[in-house]
Amino acid sequence: MAFLGIIVILGVLAAIYAPQFWIGHVMRRHGADRPDFPGTGGEMAQHLVERLQLDGVGVEATDAGDHYDPESRTVRLSKANFDGASLTAVAVAAHEVGHALQHHRGERGLALRQKLVGVAMTTDRIASIFFIAAPVLAIMLRAPGAMLGMALIGIGLLAIRILVHLVTLPVEYDASFNKALPILREGGYLSDDDLAGARSVLKAAAFTYVAAALMSLLNLARWFRVLR
Repeated sequence: MAFLGIIVILGVLAAIYAPQFWIGHVMRRHGADRPDFPGTGGEMAQHLVERLQLDGVGVEATDAGDHYDPESRTVRLSKANFDGASLTAVAVAAHEVGHALQHHRGERGLALRQKLVGVAMTTDRIASIFFIAAPVLAIMLRAPGAMLGMALIGIGLLAIRILVHLVTLPVEYDASFNKALPILREGGYLSDDDLAGARSVLKAAAFTYVAAALMSLLNLARWFRVLR
């Protein structure tokens, strides 16, 4: 039974960490600079913003990871993708511009995600307060049940983050395969061989939130284990 338990645990850990490993592998595989590319990821993003007439959208480098910020209407790329002239840089730039296009068109999926992200940030902070307060309250009231109740509330609040990731998946898929890939293909930016690689990068970009959702589940599982 102990051996079976170890196998199950290893299987669960593999299911959780495998997407992260695969995403990193794909990004690195296509991350080498290409001398035949005419520009960097940052230049590609700026070009697409202008070509698609996304007025008011800016492009800048960041240390916070590739993303589109709807509040400031800014496409932000990691320095490697902003300054790099790789297939990964070009595809990720197109993906983030895809989010800017969603915003420009007022698509509901992106708007819903942004609302839920704001809610999740608030519930994450409240959850941390519950986890900190739970043992203190239990000691003051001499009631272990109070600690359990507050911890369960905290876990419930953290679960909202998983909901955000689930809502995010179709938004990310749309940015990759209904926006970025057609732009790259129809604009003639990449050869057929490179389009196959770009498709893998765009899939990895979309599945980043699958990995994040699995990590959130692992975090919840850890709290359940503590409560036991």
